[in-house]
Amino acid sequence: MTDLTINLARAITLLQPARVEVGAGTAARLGPWAAAYKRVFVLTAPATAPFAGRLGLTGEVEIFQDVPAEPDMAALEVALAAARAFKPDLVVGLGGGSVMDVAKLVAVLWDTEKKLLDVVGVGRIDGRRTALAQVATTSGTGSEAGTRALITDPATLAKHATESIHMLADIAILDPELTYSVPPAVTAATGIDALAHCVEAFTSLKAHPLVDDYARMGIALVGRYLARAVADGEDTEARGGMMLASYYGGLCLGPVNTAGGHALAYPLGTRLKLPHGLANAIVFPHVLAFNVPACEGKTGEILSLLGLGGASERQEIFSAAYEFCRNLGVEMRLSAHGASRSDLPAWALEAHAIRRLLDNNPRPLSPEDISDIYEAAY
Repeated sequence: MTDLTINLARAITLLQPARVEVGAGTAARLGPWAAAYKRVFVLTAPATAPFAGRLGLTGEVEIFQDVPAEPDMAALEVALAAARAFKPDLVVGLGGGSVMDVAKLVAVLWDTEKKLLDVVGVGRIDGRRTALAQVATTSGTGSEAGTRALITDPATLAKHATESIHMLADIAILDPELTYSVPPAVTAATGIDALAHCVEAFTSLKAHPLVDDYARMGIALVGRYLARAVADGEDTEARGGMMLASYYGGLCLGPVNTAGGHALAYPLGTRLKLPHGLANAIVFPHVLAFNVPACEGKTGEILSLLGLGGASERQEIFSAAYEFCRNLGVEMRLSAHGASRSDLPAWALEAHAIRRLLDNNPRPLSPEDISDIYEAAY
């Protein structure tokens, strides 16, 4: 089967932050930009809170550092309560994807009486919001580039997705020096998450040539720099390359979004409490190989961009992608992360219900297909 034909007449919308600062030391540029704002509310986590001193912020600054790694609705409410008490005129997300997602929602919700469930979906936020700055401290989610936020429902463990143009950052900062301290294992997993964003958008049923080119650049940057960043956390060139790869992946999410890989990763995150990047890394080679019959040409291009050219059969493609992840130090077996084989069919049904992503996949994934992938990853 040949790759899907792309209709150039299909309309898409590509949004980016109005200002993007890229390069070593650019964290300090936030201060001059933010000088017009008197009350600044910085959302962060304990590991990244010390970076707040590098931002050069003036005026009255409140640092809220209680954003968890996988925020749920209760965590969002705590952040909103703190913001409502402080009444900011600028919200800053300083951290990884979880922090930046919460920052988006705080910026649009703190000055209203609305709760998360009032705005879940697309375009359900009105135009009133506080100024928003995003300062990335990992290279994975690309959340700084986008208009979407994910929050877990503790009752169902499903992720609620909110999307709105009003959650687009006014300024995004990509300073590789803020990623120096990210451990090798986290660097690897978040880097594969960035790769998955690009690959899933590139092979999606909604793929578009405009987005394809961002995806290609992101994939190539991962192939060139991820192993270097894992090996030497203070390799500024490699760290900068991975920040760009993550940003490009974030651009891909807006008009195209992810597909089967992320749908399969979500139950692993909510049920096993795996970090989002690690969950995506585990399923990445399995879904890449599964999709080959529907996108053989693009799969070959992916491998070439990663420096893994030469594989043509599905098993060869799987092996090349699997070894790419494993050689970065990622533990690829679900059994090593506490999974029970008896849980896999139920998790497959959960993943199969995430239609907003699975409906983008180039090849249909049945519950049995998903269960088989989980079994192969076990």
